[in-house]
Amino acid sequence: AKGKTFRNDLYTAYKANRSAMPETMRPQIPRIKDVVRAYRIPVLELEGYEADDIIATLADHWEKQGAEVVIVTGDKDLMQMVSDHVTMLDTMKGERIGIAEVREKFGVEPARVVEVQGLMGDATDNIPGIPGVGEKTAIKLIHEWHDLDNLLQHADEIPGKLGEKIRANVDLARVSKTLATLQR
Repeated sequence: AKGKTFRNDLYTAYKANRSAMPETMRPQIPRIKDVVRAYRIPVLELEGYEADDIIATLADHWEKQGAEVVIVTGDKDLMQMVSDHVTMLDTMKGERIGIAEVREKFGVEPARVVEVQGLMGDATDNIPGIPGVGEKTAIKLIHEWHDLDNLLQHADEIPGKLGEKIRANVDLARVSKTLATLQR
């Protein structure tokens, strides 16, 4: 749905680095929705949430009903939804993404992707993460501490500059994980 989401309320700079929709595209959106409805395809929107949250909700629902779910997207944010019964299909790359592919990309299983994103952030969505913590360090920390909450509870045990960075950015890491977590 048009407008801000709960993520913007949580972190005002969320997606602030993105370009605005081209003005020539804006009037096309209602027409696209009309065409989709004409084909009897539901148009689902919920004010305050993103399309990814709706997709996550539907994938979760249908997986619980015993369905094999395929999410057609190349958006890495949805990799957290991948499971034994949920896969992704990236039609631009012609790739099927399952658990093994998520592990290869993020170094962790799908359920822990948001743990890594909470530490390293995501430049595409302007999720800050902990300044100076990159992908390799984030993966190493999540392997060692299992999840962000456990890591932050034991931040005093992490030596050196890395420990200092983590202790100085506990709240930012928690906000970053919340921003990256798809709501269902």
